[in-house]
Amino acid sequence: MKSLDLDAVRAFVLTAELQSFTRAADALGSTQSAISLKLRRLEEQLGRRLLERTPRQVRLSAEGAAFVEAARQLVQAHERALTSFEVKQRRLVIGISHQLVGSELPGLLRWMNQNDPNLVIELRVAGSRDVMQSYDDGALDAALVLQSEDHRRNGEVLFDESFAWIAATHWEPRAGHPLPLSTQGETCSIRAAAVKALDNAGIAWTEVFIGKGAALVGAAASMGWAVAVLARRTAPAGTIDIGKALSLPALPTQQVVLYSALNDRRSRQALGTLATAFKNLSTA
Repeated sequence: MKSLDLDAVRAFVLTAELQSFTRAADALGSTQSAISLKLRRLEEQLGRRLLERTPRQVRLSAEGAAFVEAARQLVQAHERALTSFEVKQRRLVIGISHQLVGSELPGLLRWMNQNDPNLVIELRVAGSRDVMQSYDDGALDAALVLQSEDHRRNGEVLFDESFAWIAATHWEPRAGHPLPLSTQGETCSIRAAAVKALDNAGIAWTEVFIGKGAALVGAAASMGWAVAVLARRTAPAGTIDIGKALSLPALPTQQVVLYSALNDRRSRQALGTLATAFKNLSTA
């Protein structure tokens, strides 16, 4: 058997991680058609179908699932060889708004580590305001936060995050009772916009759960306890957007912005991987 095309193996691993040809192409600075061609040739060489492709989803086949860990180790070994002379560890401290942290984060961090095993990533999750304060104080190398479109600061705008009224599929409002909300508390700008919209629409509400982070806010919704104010892409399984059904007011979008003054190759490559993945996850 001929030697495997390492670029094709890397494309396969990243496509499996991000579950998208488009996301993998963006992360590798390539095109969707080029990635698709590489993977098709890799499958032909192996005589195995590695990925199941549908118009809406890309996922591992049974044979792909059997191959992916060995493929990942091959890519990691190659990256370790390339960085064998860069023995000095580089620490990158990144702050991320807890509104943005979803179930995809482990896969993203794993891919960042694979690209540079000697890069130590310290991740700090907090509210956007606290993250930006830490960045301004010099405690962070980079910040990934939410901000309104009229914000005067300059950063790299990755995408517009949309928010919704999220509830369990079995949840039903109780007649004569205020709308029970799950939010991130009074310091959250999205919570402030949500309750203002409800007040303006004359809809009674009460806050029944406060949590820091999309996972906690979403948990209260998924168990049928409350209606969560969440970014659509972070809504947990078993929940739906009930805004239209209950004639709830629309929630404003906010920009997801990356701030960093770092210019060295290793740091920019790691931040580029993180930014590309978040940008593409917004359209998943």
